[in-house]
Amino acid sequence: MLAVYAHPDDPEVSCAGTLARWADEGADVHLIIGAAGDKGAQHGGVDPSGLTDVRAAEADAAARVLGLAAHENLGYPDGEVDNSVELREQIVRRIRALQPDTVVSCDPTAVFFGSRYVNHHDHRSIGFAVLDACAPAAASPLYFPDAGPPHQVSAIYLSGTLEPDGWEDISTTIDRKVEALICHRSQVGDDLDLVDEVVRRRAASAGADAALECAEAFRILRFRF
Repeated sequence: MLAVYAHPDDPEVSCAGTLARWADEGADVHLIIGAAGDKGAQHGGVDPSGLTDVRAAEADAAARVLGLAAHENLGYPDGEVDNSVELREQIVRRIRALQPDTVVSCDPTAVFFGSRYVNHHDHRSIGFAVLDACAPAAASPLYFPDAGPPHQVSAIYLSGTLEPDGWEDISTTIDRKVEALICHRSQVGDDLDLVDEVVRRRAASAGADAALECAEAFRILRFRF
C-alpha cells in the first residue's frame, strides 16, 4: 500500500486508522509526503527551517505508531506543491519501485467544504498528481521510461471526499489514530483531550454511514482487467 499526501499531518487526519489496520494485517504500508511543512504555524516569528525539522521528527514518531514500512518527504515548500511533470515522475518512480496494490491520497475534486473551508492548494495539487501518476502514467511504458517497469495499481482510495462510497472499519486502530495525530504537537496544540474527542467523534460520524462503530470514508476507484 502507498499513501501520498501533501503535509506531514495529513495522513494522520485522513486515513491513519486505515493505514494502521492494513499494517496490522500484514501489508507493507509506505508513505510519501510532498511538502516540508515549513509554513505550518499560526503566528509569525517562527523559523521555517526549524519548523521543518520539528515536523520531520513528528512524522517519524507518527510513522512508528502506525507501523509504516517506510516514509519520506519530497521537500516542496508549503503552498508550492503543483501537479507538475516533476512531481508526477517522482510519484510514478515510487509506484513502479514499490508496486502497490492500493494507492491512497486526497480527493482533489473536493474544494468547498460548506461555506467556511476551502481545501488547501497543496491537497488538491497532490491529489490530481496522484490520479495522473496512477492513470495512466505508472502503467504506461512510454511515460517516464527511465522510472522503472510499468505497474498498474488495482485501486485508488481518496479521503477527504464529498462523495464517499467506501468505508474502512478502524474500530481496532482508533486509539493508534489518536496517538499518531498527537505526535504532531506543533499542529494540534496541547489540548490532547480535545484532539482525542474530535478524532473519535469524526470516526463515529463516518462509521454511522456504514453501520460501523468507527470508520474512515473514501471515494474508491477500482481498475479491472
